[in-house]
Amino acid sequence: MEKIWAPWRIEYIKQPKDQGCFICDMIKAPESEDKKNLLLYRGKKAIVLLNKYPYITGHLMIAPLKHCPNLADLSEEEGREIWNLTTKAIELLKVTIHPQGFNVGINLGKVAGAGLRTHVHVHIVPRWGGDTNFMPVVANTRVLSQALEETYEELMKKITILYADKK
Repeated sequence: MEKIWAPWRIEYIKQPKDQGCFICDMIKAPESEDKKNLLLYRGKKAIVLLNKYPYITGHLMIAPLKHCPNLADLSEEEGREIWNLTTKAIELLKVTIHPQGFNVGINLGKVAGAGLRTHVHVHIVPRWGGDTNFMPVVANTRVLSQALEETYEELMKKITILYADKK
């Protein structure tokens, strides 16, 4: 049997699961750490970041600056910016990594699959025909076609898409 290594996953597997809010930690960090944190964009009310432990290459997350667990806790302005950034982030992915489709969703609560239940966020998962195979089911392994740092750099080349209409 062949082995496929995904060494970056071990950091996530071994870390304590209740160690605060990584999204708030990113927001509080200086902008000079954005690249290290895979934070692509800081808006007025929300941020766009690459998922550090992605399901697939290009897995983005959109999160409000405000720490809150539920959509109902967001103001209309926050909700509008999150949805606007979600739409623009999809366009960013289309022009950079050219997916054939997307899964877009919000996991609210543990039973819904939320790994971080205290800070609501939107997942954008790019999809390609044939990107799902036996690996996640049989080997509990996801195969990524590009390193996170390379994906970050590629997205940053077209990041101006997210800045359109920034107020």
